Amino acid sequence: MLRNYITTSVRNLFRNKAYAFINIGGLSLGLACAILIILYVKDEVSYDRFHRQAGQIYRVDREITRENGNKVKGGYSGYLQGPRFKASISEIAAFVRVQETQVDIKRGSNIQTQKVSRVDTNFFSVFNFPLLSGTPGGLKEPRSVVITEDMAKAQFGTTDAVGKTMLLNVDGFVPYVVTAVAANCPQNSSIKFQVLLPLNMAPEEENKNENWFSFFLNTFVVLYPHADVKAVDAKMQQVFETDARQTIISITQKYNLKNLGLSYFLQSLTDIHLSKEAGANEGLSDGSEPIYSYALSGIAFFILLIACINFVNLTLARSLKRAKEIGIRKVIGGQRNQLVLQFLGESFMLCLASFVLAIVIAQALLPVFNRLSNKALSFSYLLDTKLFLGYIALFLVTGLLAGFYPALVLSNYQPVKILYGRFMPAGKNWLQKSLVVFQFVLASFFIVATFTLFFQLNYLSSQQLGYDDSNLVMVSNLNMSTREIELFERELLKNPVIQGVAPKNSGTSGTTVKVNGGTKINIAYETVNSSYLPLLKIPIVEGRNFLPDFPADSSHSVLVNETFVKEAGWKTPIGQTIHIYEPAGDFIVVGVVKDHHYKALTEKIEPQLFRMSSADGFLGMFYIKIAAHDNAKSLAYIEAAFKKVFPLAPYSYHFKDQVNAESYDAEKKWKEMLQFGALLIIFISCIGLFGLSVLSMEKRAKEIGIRKVLGASVRGVATILSGDFLKLIFIALLISTPLSWLAANRWLENYPYRITMSWWMFALAGFIVLFIAMLTVSFHAIKAGIANPVRSLRSQ
Repeated sequence: MLRNYITTSVRNLFRNKAYAFINIGGLSLGLACAILIILYVKDEVSYDRFHRQAGQIYRVDREITRENGNKVKGGYSGYLQGPRFKASISEIAAFVRVQETQVDIKRGSNIQTQKVSRVDTNFFSVFNFPLLSGTPGGLKEPRSVVITEDMAKAQFGTTDAVGKTMLLNVDGFVPYVVTAVAANCPQNSSIKFQVLLPLNMAPEEENKNENWFSFFLNTFVVLYPHADVKAVDAKMQQVFETDARQTIISITQKYNLKNLGLSYFLQSLTDIHLSKEAGANEGLSDGSEPIYSYALSGIAFFILLIACINFVNLTLARSLKRAKEIGIRKVIGGQRNQLVLQFLGESFMLCLASFVLAIVIAQALLPVFNRLSNKALSFSYLLDTKLFLGYIALFLVTGLLAGFYPALVLSNYQPVKILYGRFMPAGKNWLQKSLVVFQFVLASFFIVATFTLFFQLNYLSSQQLGYDDSNLVMVSNLNMSTREIELFERELLKNPVIQGVAPKNSGTSGTTVKVNGGTKINIAYETVNSSYLPLLKIPIVEGRNFLPDFPADSSHSVLVNETFVKEAGWKTPIGQTIHIYEPAGDFIVVGVVKDHHYKALTEKIEPQLFRMSSADGFLGMFYIKIAAHDNAKSLAYIEAAFKKVFPLAPYSYHFKDQVNAESYDAEKKWKEMLQFGALLIIFISCIGLFGLSVLSMEKRAKEIGIRKVLGASVRGVATILSGDFLKLIFIALLISTPLSWLAANRWLENYPYRITMSWWMFALAGFIVLFIAMLTVSFHAIKAGIANPVRSLRSQ
């Protein structure tokens, strides 16, 4: 019996190659998408779980409650939290601190800046990063270094690097001995390193209570099994308030605070990667959000569901052609359960073929998917036992979803009506039509979502920033004296291809200032000189710029932006006094700078303050305006001038407009993902519409024949047949339009600067859906219209 089922199923598939190809193709695309998304989600939830003590490792996080009631959580701590908490709380078994910093490495005449992690010597006893050679205790020596295999190959050409030396710029270039070589960090690790150095804390820093409020590294603690995390949180807060009592009093008095609003709590290591508030973006790597997993899982679910819907529609569409087979089987004694098993068997055979093809498609698309998702996934993940069982479950569920309903319907046909030629499928196919409506609701929804992302991204990338970022080169050097800054500027301006130079602080700092005798304002803090604003063409709307020949500007004057003036409530800002806490002092406003987007347009313009650089230098970055006609020549000259003035500093450069464009990489990736999802959903939906059109033409073959005998034209027949499907598409558009409008506006609320949804976006999405649907349906409609009516009437 089983052999008969298999033989019949195979014959049916080969007899109807086109339908089998469409069924397998649609299912395989849905399954390939599901496989890739499962790989992504599995990687997301597996972060940091490879450590043996992962369930006992926690990071010491902090929460700051501002005076306005807003709470800000972060993962940074300082020198003291680890040792002080370990000494006073019995539930803590060990602690380890991880500080990300940069060090220059010299190899021959080449100098490059390398990210390094300074860690406590017990790092490898807390975290399970395998060593290829050397010992876990190798970091106990002050001038020891542990490197990964990739770094070993880059520095020495081999992984056999233990005992060799590297020149690191730590208070001058000094030799460090490689004491161990570690395997490259796993893809799913929040801690990623290439170079590890021992974290050496000076004795005076250990006893300095002010370090309770110095946040620059991550502190991890290991709790004993069965420790109560909430109880440890309470004990940490008690230790902090007791140990830092005098410092807390001093700080609250200095900054005129009602209370400090600082508390500590523990965050599980395995929760860091997907945390929204205190994530892996503070010295750790690959911070993400669960919304990505939810959204991609939703896309995969809908694509797979649509693929199953298509299978149902196509199977039912072919039911008329198999009606006689079903009737004969029933007449000769075939039971309904046997027919159900046969059709389910065919379904599972198609699913098996689809799975094999899906794996091939997923493997081919994996590099593209890795680029979109910023991952390094591989099919070795499939070797995971739980994941393998998950795929088996997916196969079984897909086979049942795709085959169970058609099997019940087909096995219920009445043999007498079939064999006497009186059989026609009952009902008006409400289920199939409803499923097609559902498919095109999703299709139009995804098109609108893609349009929204496209136009919002275009708006963000084309909006005027309020300053000129074209042909602007950024060159960094963290340690520069005033003499070196001036020397580099003069060297650059010797060449006419260099149109201007402006030093500034590296990055953007934040601080709090006091105005009007007591009002506090959180600001972005910039240190520049008099050439900065003219170079970037940022207008001064009131007052004046800094004056290079006026020494008091560097010690007493500041510029503020328009948002600062609004928040301070000033009508006449020039001459107002601002108290800055660090460095402490009162400063006079001499000019108001026009608001400009110094951050990406995903963030609102905040109050901004400019100070003039002091005589000490140490700004950290140069903005260099170059001629537009010859970038290569300009860049070569900048590099030569840099190496001449800073021979021991590593050189690198970035174009400001490219850095600005990279601010929207997340939006670009989402746009590409939605485009890919929309194309798949539309393609698979059209397959379903194709199946429904076949069913409709076969059911209405006699009607079409009569219409043609009575003189109906091919165009008229095609219009009548297509009209039914137009109704379905219009219903889908009526449902999807308000849903997509609500979703798009809700999503746009996350952006302070955003587009306004227009009616034509929905009209264009509707036109695309209608056009594609009509192309799909018109083939069978025209084919039915030109068919010979005598044949259909004779057979009916």
